[in-house]
Amino acid sequence: MRVRPRVLVVDDEPGVRRALQRGLTAEGMDVVVAADGPSALQVARTGSFDAILLDIMLPGLSGYRVLQALRAEGVRTPVLLVSAKDGEIDQADGLDLGADGYLVKPFSFVVLVAQVRALLRRGAVEGTGQRLRLGDLVVDRAARQVSMAGEPVSLSPREFAVLDVLASRAGSVVTKDELLRAVWGDEQAATRNAVEVYVGYLRRKLDAVGAGSIVRTVRGHGYLASTGEIDAVMGS
Repeated sequence: MRVRPRVLVVDDEPGVRRALQRGLTAEGMDVVVAADGPSALQVARTGSFDAILLDIMLPGLSGYRVLQALRAEGVRTPVLLVSAKDGEIDQADGLDLGADGYLVKPFSFVVLVAQVRALLRRGAVEGTGQRLRLGDLVVDRAARQVSMAGEPVSLSPREFAVLDVLASRAGSVVTKDELLRAVWGDEQAATRNAVEVYVGYLRRKLDAVGAGSIVRTVRGHGYLASTGEIDAVMGS
């Protein structure tokens, strides 16, 4: 459903984050940035990214530990480790923990983009983003099922599709037009009003299981699926 691949860039150097965000956005990617290990883990565990660029030397939690935690939680998002270290042992450590690639600083931006695109192709083939998490709310895309704190949440196919689109861009605003295209496609009868109606249906069902605060209206812009932890990282 998502046209622009979503990439998480994790680096503690503001200049590096800005440069990579600008460069990858120009390459047609939807880029989210994080500056430390705990923040990276909070947003990456949503499963809403197509690829992650993860620096190893991070405050709070190293890139190795972030990767280890993600894999232990079942998050299969392709990860490219980035490090100023250069050594076979370091690379082996990263790959053993479940990294999909390794890039040593300083690197060419052209090489970085080529590696990211390779990760995106691999993720598309392997279907890595099969489970999305927003706190205790889990969206199982393969089974088309939703649960809250382990209890099933019954949604209609259209309600599921709306939640799937919002959760796949956790922490980012999705406009009504984007939701309309993603969920209703070319259906001529569908209007923005249909989007509002189904978001309302979805909200009521989530509210009934204690997850009502996850889907929000951003006036004048659209809708947002997020949690307090994601807000703290992305400034939603």
